[in-house]
Amino acid sequence: MSKNSKDIRPISTSSSIEVRYAETDQMGVVHHSVYPIYFEQARVDWLRLMGMHYQKMEDSGVMLPLSRLTIDYKKPAKFGDILNVEVSLNKLPSATIIFDYTIKNQNNELLTLGQTTLVFVNMATKKPMRCPEHIMALIENTIPKN
Repeated sequence: MSKNSKDIRPISTSSSIEVRYAETDQMGVVHHSVYPIYFEQARVDWLRLMGMHYQKMEDSGVMLPLSRLTIDYKKPAKFGDILNVEVSLNKLPSATIIFDYTIKNQNNELLTLGQTTLVFVNMATKKPMRCPEHIMALIENTIPKN
């Protein structure tokens, strides 16, 4: 993370995801490989709610490949659970943007914590770039006051 990144009041959203049978193993427990997909869905929802539809961002020549993923499994999610996936941005982006995730089930039990780091990349040059000004403006305008 860049030294230029500044802590902000968290910008958080929540997504509801029902665990599907295909996401579980024979014991009815969500396979560990599915959690990054849950993170991605919540992150895409977060971007859309901030006014940054992912497809439009890519159409404008900016992509956000994943460069780092951490997951801390606390309790298993199971088939039929309704998951609340909260995603938060706690620092202004630079050339990277870091999201934190909390997954709880319908009983509000903490199941999983995670974090992803994504890099802003110019699609034409395939090189990292700073967060585009129009995206930074959307984020700055969404930071909770007080």
